[in-house]
Amino acid sequence: MKVLLTTLNSKYIHSNLALKYLYVVSQEKQPSVAIKEFTINNEDDYIYSELVREDYDIICFSCYIWNRERILYLIENLRKAKPQVRILLGGPEVSFDPAQIMKENESVDFIISGEGEESFPLFLDELEKEKPEFSNIKGLSYREDEAVIVNAPAPLVQFELIPFPYLFLMDESDKVLYYESSRGCPFSCSYCLSSIEKKIRALPLDRVKTDLSYFIYKKVKQVKFIDRTFNYDKVRCIEILRYLMENDNGVTNFHFELCGDLIDDALLGLMENVRPGLFQFEIGVQSTNDQVLKSCNRSSNFDRLAESVKQLRDFGTVHLHLDLIAGLPHEDYNSFRKSFNEVYSLNAHQLQLGFLKLLKGTAIRLHAEEHNYIFRSKAPYEVISNHYLSASSLVQLKMIEKVLDLYFNRGGFEDSLDFAVKEFSDSPFDFYEEFSQFYYLKGYQHRSHKKEDLYRIFYYYGQWKEKSMDGIAEKLKNLLEWDMHRTLNPDAVKKFKKKGWDVTL
Repeated sequence: MKVLLTTLNSKYIHSNLALKYLYVVSQEKQPSVAIKEFTINNEDDYIYSELVREDYDIICFSCYIWNRERILYLIENLRKAKPQVRILLGGPEVSFDPAQIMKENESVDFIISGEGEESFPLFLDELEKEKPEFSNIKGLSYREDEAVIVNAPAPLVQFELIPFPYLFLMDESDKVLYYESSRGCPFSCSYCLSSIEKKIRALPLDRVKTDLSYFIYKKVKQVKFIDRTFNYDKVRCIEILRYLMENDNGVTNFHFELCGDLIDDALLGLMENVRPGLFQFEIGVQSTNDQVLKSCNRSSNFDRLAESVKQLRDFGTVHLHLDLIAGLPHEDYNSFRKSFNEVYSLNAHQLQLGFLKLLKGTAIRLHAEEHNYIFRSKAPYEVISNHYLSASSLVQLKMIEKVLDLYFNRGGFEDSLDFAVKEFSDSPFDFYEEFSQFYYLKGYQHRSHKKEDLYRIFYYYGQWKEKSMDGIAEKLKNLLEWDMHRTLNPDAVKKFKKKGWDVTL
């Protein structure tokens, strides 16, 4: 039996850890299982052709908010091309309403809900039998005559029994490799799927160190921990970080999601002397409004978080990435402006402005009517409006997100932005709001721009500001030139000077 595990990742550098787990737990009895990963940037026809030209008996798709609709369209055409191929879906985007999905999509033969490391091998074994009996496979949904049968949920797997998958797979050192040392989350944020599982299942520390030694030996570029709250256990967190510092290969970067409130003196002290580039910390602030956080079953001490972030920033050893979410309950435009300004002032290396997604299975989706949520009916179920923010206000925030990503998160405009934020407006939010309105008014959003053109657009904005602020454009131009020399290679700077500062769409 020829089995394919596949998915559409959001970028080429990303990989899918779930498929790797299923691959490794299947190898003992089903060595014909293969993995083939695509991206959402691949054309439909390319993916379709790659799947059709191989003689697979069953194709298994891992479904997420960024690929669900594309996958459903693909399998509809796969079924037409090869009626004999059976289709299995799994992943968070199909785990909460399997019967509905199968009723609406006749091409779907099976769905595995929840964790599949135990049920998937059992399913493959049953599939090879002359008369398969699927009723005892927990977590499986399947067709029987004209009905869709949904079996009882599968229990949580014994996480420590799942083998480390990278030992059995081809080298992917050019990609971000995902790793988890624990499953579950101690918190109950209403917008997050991780809040469904209240307990933490952590791998033994010896196992974690052995796993990590593989990445260190292979000198992979980046390892991204997908533990929802890596520092939930402060002692365990410190021991893993110290192990990575002691065995640093000078190349590999490790990314962690931390709870800002749980950062303590022990962690800060360790980070003071770490090699720059070894660690990257992502801290979900989401909002600085206590009422907003409380409404999401989330607690936070922003003052404590801010002090920790400032210390880490002063050390200059750890890349810091802070997150905000627009569209949370009780957060209106002015409240979000305040949250943005307070988080921006922490001077992290990146500030991600995300938008609330009402994911299937989350508490916030179940109580959407309470806050008058209007959201997209298809994945990623992003908020359109609610009782506190109009659709127009959220679009304005999306415009701000665009400019923030191009100039702040992309890097290379540090001195120019510091000057403009202080001189052009009353606050960072006001600056990005006005700059984004200028950017869209001039139509720059209609095409992508080379980095050198972003300098020209920024200067053009400065010229527009000069109408009310004498001499400001020349000061901005000097800083843009300084940032450019710091950021671009010498040949690019020469080409820029030859072309000049004129902006062309």
